[in-house]
Amino acid sequence: MGWKTLHRWLGLTVGTVALVLGLTGALLALDPVQQAWQAPAAPDDLPVATLVERVTRTVAGIEEIRRLPSGAIVAFSFAGDQAQASYVDPADGKVLGPWQPSALPRWVKNLHRSLLLGDAGRWGAAGIALAMGLICVSALVLLLRRMGGWRRLGARVRGSLAQRIHVVAGRIVLAILLLTSITALTMSASTLGLVALDAGTEPEVASVAAGQPDLPGAQLALLQNIPVRDLRKLNFPAAADPQDTWKAATRQGEAWIDRYSGQMLASQDTTMAQKVYDWALVLHTGEGAWPWAVVLGFVGASVLLFWWSGVVIWWQARRLVPHISGNSPLAQADVLLFVASEGGSTWGFAQALHEALAHSGHRVHTGALEHFQTAPATRQVFVLAATYGEGQAPAHAKDALERIAKLTASAVPVTVLGFGDRQYPAFCAFAEALEQTLRARGWPALLPLECIHQQSSQQFTRWGQALAQALGEPLVLDYVPRVPPTTALTLVARQGYREHSDEPTAILRFAWPAQGGGARLGHFAAGDLVGILAPGSAVPRYYSLASGSQDGFLEICVRLLPGGLCSTHLLGLQPGDSIAAFIRSNPGFALPRTRRPVLLIGAGTGVAPLAGFIRRNDRHIPMVLYFGGRDPAQDFYFGPEIQRWLAEGRLARVQTVFSRIPEGGGYVQDAVRRDAERIRALVAQGALVRVCGSRAMAKGVAEALDAILAPLHLNVATLKAKERYAEDVF
Repeated sequence: MGWKTLHRWLGLTVGTVALVLGLTGALLALDPVQQAWQAPAAPDDLPVATLVERVTRTVAGIEEIRRLPSGAIVAFSFAGDQAQASYVDPADGKVLGPWQPSALPRWVKNLHRSLLLGDAGRWGAAGIALAMGLICVSALVLLLRRMGGWRRLGARVRGSLAQRIHVVAGRIVLAILLLTSITALTMSASTLGLVALDAGTEPEVASVAAGQPDLPGAQLALLQNIPVRDLRKLNFPAAADPQDTWKAATRQGEAWIDRYSGQMLASQDTTMAQKVYDWALVLHTGEGAWPWAVVLGFVGASVLLFWWSGVVIWWQARRLVPHISGNSPLAQADVLLFVASEGGSTWGFAQALHEALAHSGHRVHTGALEHFQTAPATRQVFVLAATYGEGQAPAHAKDALERIAKLTASAVPVTVLGFGDRQYPAFCAFAEALEQTLRARGWPALLPLECIHQQSSQQFTRWGQALAQALGEPLVLDYVPRVPPTTALTLVARQGYREHSDEPTAILRFAWPAQGGGARLGHFAAGDLVGILAPGSAVPRYYSLASGSQDGFLEICVRLLPGGLCSTHLLGLQPGDSIAAFIRSNPGFALPRTRRPVLLIGAGTGVAPLAGFIRRNDRHIPMVLYFGGRDPAQDFYFGPEIQRWLAEGRLARVQTVFSRIPEGGGYVQDAVRRDAERIRALVAQGALVRVCGSRAMAKGVAEALDAILAPLHLNVATLKAKERYAEDVF
C-alpha cells in the first residue's frame, strides 16, 4: 500500500471520528485559558511555608492546598460536613471564589477521552490517535513529494481550491497534529494500564511523637525550602488522627513530613514515566500554558477543514475517473492504452482515445500504467502519462517506470502522450522519462512524444489528427471535458482592431453578473482563465483575463483564429449580447503579493493578462513592460490605458516594438536583447518575470534571457525553479 492510498483510506474511514476528537479537543482547550484568567498565579519563588501561613489564617478546616497548572492556588476544606474548594489569593490568603474543574459538561471530556464508551472507548480513542499519527506521517511524505522536497516546502501551492486549502493548512498545523497524536498515545498508555506512573506502593509512615504540640506549617523547614513553582499539592495532617503526617507532592517527587518534629519520614522521587506523562499532558492540553492551549484549540478545529477538503478532493478525483465501457480483455486487444493520472483527468482523454479507436474497428484495452505489458495480439500501445509534483509519477504508477525498464522490448510501437502544466519547472518530466526509457530499451514509437499543456482539448485534437495520419485511417477524438456550471455574462463594451483584415481583434468587456451570478462565477484575478462555450460547442475555449474581480468587470482580448468557432462567436458579439462562461484559476501565472520588481513581456493579445497586472498595481511596485506588435496604428492593444498607467505610476517603464513597420524594432525578444543591462539589473534585484504570447515568441524570449542572465549564473530554468518565471503561452 502506497503512502497516498494509506493517507486517503485512513482519512476517509477514521476521519469522521477524528473530527469528533478534534472538535472536542478544541472545546477542552478553553479550560486552560479560563483557569489562567480566573485567579492570580502565585509567585514562583514564594515559599510553600509562607503560603500555608497565609491560607490557614483565612480558610477554616483546610485539608489540602493545590497549585493548578495555571499557577492559581486552590484550597480544599470542610465547613461542617460540606466540602468546599475555593480560589485563594496567594498574596494574603483571601478567598476569591469557588473553584470547579471545568465549565464544560463532563460528557465533552468523556467523549474526547473514551467516545462515551467507557474502557472500550479508551482503546478506541487510542486507536484513533495512532491512525491520526499515521495520517500525519503520510501527509508529510505526500506534502514533500508534491512540493518537491524540504527546500520548496514554502513554495506557492497550485491546484483546486480544496487542494490548496488541504496543503496550505497542512503546512501550518501538520507538525502540531502529529505532536497531539503522539502525546495522546503517551497519555493513553498510562490510562490503559500499559505504563505505571508511580514508584509503587506508598511507604508506611506515621508520626511517633503523639501528644506533643503540632508545629505550625509555616515553621516546617522542609516547606520553607520548597518554592511554590514546584508544588503540586500539599495535604494537611488530619486533626482527628495523631499519627497522620504532612504530605507534599512536588515536581521532583513526594515527601512525608512529621507533624511534630518537621523531619522527613519518607520520600519517593518522580518516575521517568510520570515526567514524560507530565510533559505529554502540557503539550496535549495546554494546561499551565494558555497561549499554547489557544494554538491547540485552533489546530483541533482545523481537523474540520482537513476532513472537508479531503472528502472534496477524493470525490473530485473519483468523479474524474470514468468507467471504460467496451473494454476488451488485454490478451485479445490489438491496441493497449495505459494511463498514469494523479487527479483522474487524464482518464477522460484515455476514454476519448479508446472510443475513437474502437469506432475504427480496433479491439482496445485500457488500464493503469502499473499493469503495463503486451500480448501476442498487441499491435499498438499508447501511454497517457501525467506528471505529479516535481517530475514524479502519479502515486499509483510510482513503480511503473522501473517495471518497464526490466521488460524485454518487442517490435510493438509504444507511443507516449504527456500531460502537465508549463508553469511547473518539471513540465511532463515523467512522460519524458518514460519516453527515454522506452527508446533506450529498444521499443519503437509510432509518433514522437507530445506534451499536452493544461489539458488542452485543442492540442489533443491536433495530436489525434497526427495519429490518424500515422495509422492511415480516419480517427476523430471526441474529447468533451467536464465543464463546471456557467454564468451568463453580458457584453457592455468592445474596442475593435484590424476589423477589415483577415485577423480582426477586439478587447471585450463584460459586465459583472447580477442576481448572484458573481458568486457563482467566483473570485478571479488577472492572469486567470475564463472558459467560454460557443453555441453548438461542448468544448470550452480559454482566454487569459485582463481584469480581476476587484475591477468590477471581466475583460479579454480576442483575435480571430481561422476556422475558430469560439473566436468567431466572440468577435460577432455586440453590446447587450451574452456568453456562457466559467472561471478556471491559473495560480502558476498569478503575481504574488510582493514588493519586488516585475518584468512583463508580451506580444499581440498576450498583453491582456499583463495589462491586468498593471491595472491592479495599486501599491506602485516597479513594473516594466516589453510589448511587441505588428503596427502601432492597428494592434497596440491597451495603448491608451498603458499611457495612463505610466502617468499614474502603476507602470514604471514601457518598451514597445513593432515588426511590420520601418524602424519598428523587430520582435519583442529583440527589444529584450537590446535592453540586456537593464533586465540583468532587474533580475539581480529579485524581479519576477511573466511572459505571455505565442509559443514561438516565448521560446525566443527564453533564449534571449538565458544569454542575458549567464553572467549572473542564472537562466530561465533556474528562475522557474524559484517560482520567479512563468509563461502563459498559446
